[in-house]
Amino acid sequence: MKPRTILFTLLLGMLLSTSCHRTPKSVYTADEQREAVRGLVERVVGEEYAPYFDIEITGRQKHDRDYFALYGRNDRIVLEGNNGVSAASALKYYLGHCCNCQITWCGTNLNLPEELPIPTERIERTSPYKYRYYLNYCTFNYTMSWWDETRWQREIDFMAMNGINMPLAVTGQNTVWQRVYRRLGFSDDELKSFFSGPAYFNWFWMGNLDGWGGPLPQSFIDRHEQLQHFILANERALGMTPVLPAFTGHVPPTFSEHFPEARVRHTSWVEFPEVSILDPDEELFTQIGSMFIDEQTRLYGTNHLYSADTFNENLPPTSDSTYLSQISRKVFDSMCESDPEATWVMQGWLFYHDREFWGDKQIEALLSSVPDERMIILDLWSERFPIWKQTNAYDGKPWLWCMLHNFGQNLNFSGNARSVAHDPAEALHDPASRNLRGIGLTMEGIEQTPFIYALFLENVWRDEPIDLGEFVAEYTTQRYGQRSETAIAAWNGMLPTVFENDLTNGGNESILTGRPTLQLNPGGTTNVRPHYRNRTLVEAWDRMIACADTLAASDGFRYDLTDLTRQVMANYATILQQEVAHAFERHDTTAFNAAADRMLTFIADLDRVLATRKEFLLGRWLRDARAMGTTPEESDLYEHNARNLLTTWGDKNCRIADYACRHWSGLMSGFYAPRWKHFFETIRQAGCTMDAEAYKRFLEECKEWEWQWTFGHEEYPTEPSGDEIEACRSVYERYRREMERTDFLDNADTPPTGNKELI
Repeated sequence: MKPRTILFTLLLGMLLSTSCHRTPKSVYTADEQREAVRGLVERVVGEEYAPYFDIEITGRQKHDRDYFALYGRNDRIVLEGNNGVSAASALKYYLGHCCNCQITWCGTNLNLPEELPIPTERIERTSPYKYRYYLNYCTFNYTMSWWDETRWQREIDFMAMNGINMPLAVTGQNTVWQRVYRRLGFSDDELKSFFSGPAYFNWFWMGNLDGWGGPLPQSFIDRHEQLQHFILANERALGMTPVLPAFTGHVPPTFSEHFPEARVRHTSWVEFPEVSILDPDEELFTQIGSMFIDEQTRLYGTNHLYSADTFNENLPPTSDSTYLSQISRKVFDSMCESDPEATWVMQGWLFYHDREFWGDKQIEALLSSVPDERMIILDLWSERFPIWKQTNAYDGKPWLWCMLHNFGQNLNFSGNARSVAHDPAEALHDPASRNLRGIGLTMEGIEQTPFIYALFLENVWRDEPIDLGEFVAEYTTQRYGQRSETAIAAWNGMLPTVFENDLTNGGNESILTGRPTLQLNPGGTTNVRPHYRNRTLVEAWDRMIACADTLAASDGFRYDLTDLTRQVMANYATILQQEVAHAFERHDTTAFNAAADRMLTFIADLDRVLATRKEFLLGRWLRDARAMGTTPEESDLYEHNARNLLTTWGDKNCRIADYACRHWSGLMSGFYAPRWKHFFETIRQAGCTMDAEAYKRFLEECKEWEWQWTFGHEEYPTEPSGDEIEACRSVYERYRREMERTDFLDNADTPPTGNKELI
């Protein structure tokens, strides 16, 4: 197609655009923010207590900083702030410091006193951070794939109360893609092979894959458009400035048929089929990018912040500095063509993930072509790999200190507590940090490990390091509703070990959640080596069990005890698996059968513990997926997506199978246990033998079984069953003494010494 024809097609598409939406408002007045905070207060404390609060939105910062104030007036509690987020943060401070209450994803203590205490003096806090960022593209699938307005409202309230003012907001993006590519002449049939399924859309948006898990029903696209309107309206009403996506060059597979003269390169990610990326040097790139921003703004409004990661886990075609500079400028121009006030928000992940490619010259070239104040870099994994220290603080660009912490929403005790408590404040006062403007949470999945996230969020309203001992005492007292020296000692004991991880990415997995093997540590997505001695974990377990009766009324305590029990058992499973392995090596059929049965019983015990908490139920994830469907066929597709993501991830040969493994009731009993049972049966039938070739045959059978499971419709409980404390005590009494008789407590942190020749 000739350039003039391309231009005509673009102009015609604009003229024929059927978009008739009234552009939503992007900025809310102080009065509107006050009403939004009033609604938040009612949702959080209930109609009984809400009338005792007054909300004041001043619209003015203190010394160029966001601030909140808390004080009493006329026997009422005043929540004051320069915007809605600040006033909501005053509510969190009040609940925690005046009422010993706490709200988290996993366990909430809102046992308010009958008469709310009135502050006797004015309490005021300012934030040294202009930006407080939240979310990662991956979070939108690993955690949020099936969220509705009710669940999103709770999260937006949580964000506001914790001072978040810069959330990533990419829901509803498929509507924009659809309208843009329709205007460019693409048919809906062509787009069907382009759009991914509902559990994979963030990797589609990042240009990693096409079509996987689809075809995506139109009803889902329309539903998410409505949901995005809800999300943005509620975030903006509280004074947040959401970050919307921008065009990064990802185009449909048939793009070259429509525009044969355009340069399109092909990249592949994790062995998925190649995707098509329009060369940013093409004039068409800027034109489509402008169309994308224009259409998105008509649909959703804008706060002028745009996320774009052109080379997300994909290398540029050349390391030439001139090329990289031009590419960066083209991406930025595609934003500014439609929005002259655009600011580019870019993840710094590429400089870590592909660090061998991105040398000083390449980084400087990519960043230098965009004006400093028009680009913000997310230093994605600051608590572990602070890339800002290796890039001259991104050559002076504004950047944010971020905590990544979690991968795939795996459940494990892990973190870098000292870094989280000290490093943001230290960076603030370090001249080498240059243009540090904020902090952010960029985890792949939420609804896990609430302790480390509460610790991070403590930084929002302070510019000095956090005293970890003081924080633990305050955190547990608010969470459990009373001070417990035993519980404080349990958490303090884990700080220098469990919550200091410089060994594994996001913590260790359990041998239970990987494909069956007799190797001690399979590696890959099943790296079972913990970064701490299990003794410290078990000592914390001892202490938490000891104070269970005293703290039994606390929902937060019940979650923590269950979660800690889960982690101890997940780690201890390696001991049981190695008992099976040793019996296999000796060809001792009797011992093998006994050890195998014991391991299956152990998995059932763990499943019963997990079943006591709603946070650990597979049935809820599957129920929510099916509920998104408008027809039985759609519900089946969504359930397949939901099962697929947690297990095989891609097809049956996908090399990141079990990457998003979960210690969930239902997954233990319905997926992991059957895999292990089939493995043991295969060995039994062969007379307690299995060579490498036989193991390969087993793996192929296993992969086929896994793939068929993703299409299944077995129902799993959606409500918890049993009592958390009773279930945890039961397994404590059953397995705690055994742990003393094995090498579990002190040797599990040493390098794997198991027979690598084992299957």
